[in-house]
Amino acid sequence: MIDLCPTTEEEAAEIIRAHAQAGTPLSIAGGNTRSGFGNAVTVEHRLRSTALSGIVAYNPGEMVLTARAGTPLAEIEAALAKSGQTMAFEPMDHRPLMGTSGEPTIGGIFAANVSGPRRLISGAARDSLLGVRFVNGRGEAIKAGGRVMKNVTGLDLVKLMAGSHGTLGLITEVTFRVPPKPKSEETIVISGLNDAEAANAMAAAMAMPVEVSGAAHLPMTVAWTFLGNRLPEGEATVLRIEGLPASVTTRAEKLAAAMAAFGPVARLGRDDSAILWREIRDVKPYADGGPRPVWRVSVAPSVGHQLVAALRLETGVDAFYDWQGGLVWMRMEADAEAGLLRRFMHILGGGHATLMRAPDAMRAATSAFEPQVDAVARLSARVKEKFDPVGIFSPGKMGGW
Repeated sequence: MIDLCPTTEEEAAEIIRAHAQAGTPLSIAGGNTRSGFGNAVTVEHRLRSTALSGIVAYNPGEMVLTARAGTPLAEIEAALAKSGQTMAFEPMDHRPLMGTSGEPTIGGIFAANVSGPRRLISGAARDSLLGVRFVNGRGEAIKAGGRVMKNVTGLDLVKLMAGSHGTLGLITEVTFRVPPKPKSEETIVISGLNDAEAANAMAAAMAMPVEVSGAAHLPMTVAWTFLGNRLPEGEATVLRIEGLPASVTTRAEKLAAAMAAFGPVARLGRDDSAILWREIRDVKPYADGGPRPVWRVSVAPSVGHQLVAALRLETGVDAFYDWQGGLVWMRMEADAEAGLLRRFMHILGGGHATLMRAPDAMRAATSAFEPQVDAVARLSARVKEKFDPVGIFSPGKMGGW
């Protein structure tokens, strides 16, 4: 595959116009750290944003940052750290799970709508996105939104680009919110709960006025892989509190006292807490370089454990839970079992199952994204036609599109 790396938005537009006129497909990539994700795309040319790099505007007092899409995520994080700010959506690093290399880019983060454990209170990546510049399938440069969103002008277009995985256009610039970074954090660990008991404990914690910013359950099969096997023995249900040090201490004490009704309670200080949630974010138990299929399943928090229990009656599956149980990371023992997984998921009320990793042959035979119902598929096709009338951007990557 030949990489095309334009250095300006105008150069990118020229490349896209030439491919549109010739009807030649392109795949879109940034740092390529999610290589292999999505349905297989057969193209000769890959258009990459890596040369469109650099922070365009950043005033910490405004808590808004604008950067070109190819800017390395590490550069963004370093600039934010100097000002005591952060990305609220806590983006995952896919490299360990996907077995890839390269550097994640800020454009790729938003193109894939990458969101970590704090999503349950801060929203997804798209919820922090204020503005975007991109080049559509006609080779036209489009600007939507801005540094301050005072009304709905352009807002829907901004949200639409987030999570489109390069199928609607090449993102060239993004503007997003950057709130203050929490000064401190603690994690409450409840030991020995089964999946259903953990779901009840997490629901009770989220209902308390203590502002839990992370809620996950780590069954015994995976708990030992976190923190160098320094968590208390057995299953671990973990709840994070963030904020100013004095406030964190007070709220953690209240939460620990309430959670003692569910099981033995321990507390992790700031450093261990930060390591633990980074490992949860990056799916450490399954970041083993192995070939076994890994699914990312989003369902209602109350039914995540029910889905896993139903699957275990039929096939071999390991799992752990984030987002109060609403995000289930699953590793299958053998086959992808897409039909079985999606059938049980819809019986339990619906959701989204995304195949993150699998051997090539298995991936070729399995839809990576949740199949759309007919009405949504028709709407998606019309949107795709408006943005990319010739269909040159990553054809087939998102299935029906």
